[in-house]
Amino acid sequence: MTLERKLRAEMREAEFKAWDSLARYKFQMFGYWSAIWVHLNKLGEFKDPNPWSDLVRTAKPKAAKAARRAGKEAPRHK
Repeated sequence: MTLERKLRAEMREAEFKAWDSLARYKFQMFGYWSAIWVHLNKLGEFKDPNPWSDLVRTAKPKAAKAARRAGKEAPRHK
């Protein structure tokens, strides 16, 4: 098995474990496995789209709303 195939297999496993963790309210483990996926994607220079981009788009306005309710400055996003 080539290095690229090994990295991609590890990415698939990390993505599965991240989604599984999130589905079971294991938020720290979700963060761990999603970070592993991002690291492998960068290491392999694959530039695959982030599988959690929809979650990020959902979170941005919610983070801004929570900041306003808490009297904090809204987080700045790209």
